[in-house]
Amino acid sequence: MAFINSVVLWLMKERLHQIQLFEKYPGDVQRAELRKLLSAAANTEYGKLYGFASIQNEDDFRRQLPICNYDDLKPYIDRIRAGEQQILWTSEIKWFAKSSGTTNDKSKFIPVSNESLAECHYKGGKDLYALYVNNYPETKLFSGMNLSMGGSHHICENNSDAFYGDVSAIIMQNLPFWAEFRRVPNLDIALMNEWEEKINKMAAATIKEDVTNIAGVPSWTLVLFNKILELTGKNNISEVWPNLETFFHGGVSFTPYVHQFQNIIQNPDFHYMETYNASEGFFGIQDQKNNGDLLLMLDYGVYYEFVTPEELEKPNPKCLGLEEIELGTNYAMLISTNAGLWRYLIGDTVQFTNKNPYRIRISGRTKHFINTFGEELIVDNADKAIQMACEKTHAMVNDYTAAPVYMDEHKQACHQWLIEFEKEPESLAYFTELLDNALKSCNSDYEAKRYKNMVLKMPLVQALPKGTFYKWMKKKGKLGGQHKVPRLANHREYVEEILQEI
Repeated sequence: MAFINSVVLWLMKERLHQIQLFEKYPGDVQRAELRKLLSAAANTEYGKLYGFASIQNEDDFRRQLPICNYDDLKPYIDRIRAGEQQILWTSEIKWFAKSSGTTNDKSKFIPVSNESLAECHYKGGKDLYALYVNNYPETKLFSGMNLSMGGSHHICENNSDAFYGDVSAIIMQNLPFWAEFRRVPNLDIALMNEWEEKINKMAAATIKEDVTNIAGVPSWTLVLFNKILELTGKNNISEVWPNLETFFHGGVSFTPYVHQFQNIIQNPDFHYMETYNASEGFFGIQDQKNNGDLLLMLDYGVYYEFVTPEELEKPNPKCLGLEEIELGTNYAMLISTNAGLWRYLIGDTVQFTNKNPYRIRISGRTKHFINTFGEELIVDNADKAIQMACEKTHAMVNDYTAAPVYMDEHKQACHQWLIEFEKEPESLAYFTELLDNALKSCNSDYEAKRYKNMVLKMPLVQALPKGTFYKWMKKKGKLGGQHKVPRLANHREYVEEILQEI
């Protein structure tokens, strides 16, 4: 084992030096990334439209290119999905990472280029292992297998040469041989679309493997763990995989899951390592043993800008480069990438905790949301679903708010909705079912988490007495037109306060 680790460390040593280089010269590295991106895409349709060839510096870049969201880029992306190329990026794009939708669409389709796979996603995966081994040189990680909780992929409906799916599935489908060699289960199982059958087959296929590390989203990983314990009759996961030593996680906050993982694994020496790996790119990796802050990865073909949420409300928001940020300030993150996303508002907010090197924490989303279980529910989804349920039940809603109910040993996860009706539906159960179905129709990630109650069960809807929200807002000193009931929250603080008013 010492020999294997020595070989791995030797192979990763050069990369660790490169990481130290961008830690030492962050501004220079980011400016070099921007020059490479602009040069590569200068002759694309988007590059010609915004004069990439004439851009000399970061100020020119911000002056000439608009800030974009998905709806702004969607017409270009739709054309690429239909088979056109040289639109947003110079190389052929045939993969699209399917993510939760926007105001106008159930799903987003994020372009994934060969460059973003090789220079961002796969590079991030290699760096994840490099930093882990650097922190734990006595690891036995490479003596066993990596279990990856991937998604699924499909052929695009408009173009038989294009594919879409979860970004994890796209990464797995295109893995180089050296990465595939130590991964379980096989792709036939890992990329299955039917999740109930997939979990069953994953559990059966991996029970007898020597799994040493797992990568995935916490909620689905717990579903798999519970299925494995059911099949084996074991008391905890360490009895099934005695050499399991780490869980690489990302996608949602790990805070609600800590106790559950500790209870189901029962290994005091077990390690948890957080990543920031989104559909749009691989952005951050936890590089310290006992600190969950994420090292911002600066040489992945991504150029970063940052803007405060307050500035985003202005016609011409002031955007900052990396060297201009302040610690502890909430920033919305803009990215320009080697897959053709230009000054793209990813929707996440971050706070910097350190400048030397640059480390961040994900602080939330640019809008109210629930994303405790990977469902990425936004207010627009909720408003539309409430409206649809009201239309079919002839109900009228004055105000509402919703929050997650965390899963534990005794109860399953769900969303709790507190609704103050002007006119209540005849059947609250029927209203709840309609609300649930409407949310599924609006948001593909919510629909996936609700599939056969495997991650989320039916929403818990509670009708409040009239005046409850008024009393709560008055107590908080927030009466008045500029103050609004928060529609969605990724925590239970508001819900618990409101329930005390009943």
